[in-house]
Amino acid sequence: MTARLLTIGECMVELMQAEGGLLRKSFAGDTFNTAYYARQYLPDDWSVDYFSAVGTDMISDEMLAFMDGHGIGTGYVARIEGRSPGLYMIHLKDGERSFSYWRSVSAAKLLARDGDRLRAAIDASDIVVFSGITLAILPAEDVETLLAELRRAKAAGKRVVFDPNIRPRLWDDAERMRATITAGARAATLVMPSLDDETTHFGDAGLEESIARYRALGVDGLVVKDGAEGATLVFGEKRSHAPSARVEKIVDTTSAGDSFNGAFLARLATGANPEAAARFAADVAAAVIQHHGALVAKDKLPEG
Repeated sequence: MTARLLTIGECMVELMQAEGGLLRKSFAGDTFNTAYYARQYLPDDWSVDYFSAVGTDMISDEMLAFMDGHGIGTGYVARIEGRSPGLYMIHLKDGERSFSYWRSVSAAKLLARDGDRLRAAIDASDIVVFSGITLAILPAEDVETLLAELRRAKAAGKRVVFDPNIRPRLWDDAERMRATITAGARAATLVMPSLDDETTHFGDAGLEESIARYRALGVDGLVVKDGAEGATLVFGEKRSHAPSARVEKIVDTTSAGDSFNGAFLARLATGANPEAAARFAADVAAAVIQHHGALVAKDKLPEG
């Protein structure tokens, strides 16, 4: 029997720096990146599918072909007339990235409009992954549709994974942002936050306060990522730490967290304990940040 990992969110057209001042086009987005890296390390008896929406234009056709070509199922990607994918450009300075976005007519903003389609996709999946960016781009009524289905999945015993991935520029109100991120965590069984986001946007004094806050929301598992300091893992009553992997030269930190998430979930799904999964995921993230762009070719990644 085939198992399924489903990620929910927005894939965008990515423009990144290339030689001679040129730009190179690809496709990426936080939950799609997670799907890409999970696919590299899950065995063939797992399918990886993406739940989103695109337009009916040529760039949408190209995006779907790109997904299919990398082993990501597109059967749950809706086509919406008059819409198109969003676009972003990566700006790099000393390996750290910033972004410019163009997403006003992004089809992915309507991904949760059809509740029946959403329920069918989640029901057919074993692991469901979403992020704070997924929540940020949706209208308020569609956020509730998505969270209601995720709460239902959690109650049914599915693994529901949430990366808060806090991006304040996507939110019109800081209080609504914090309330929605909190609601997202309540709907999840596993939350994978970045400590820097939590201290900056929730005002946590440090790691222990972030852990306590998420545990109080009924989260069964936590993987708190802290950059070069590694990751702290809390699963039930067991707590452990996985160090980061050493990197001599950082080229581009785009998708560091997403690649960690995908590799971690692949290892966890196939029987590794959380600490071993995190150590492997740290190695993958270290390889990713030594190359340009969000999606690094498989031959440049650690062997599975």
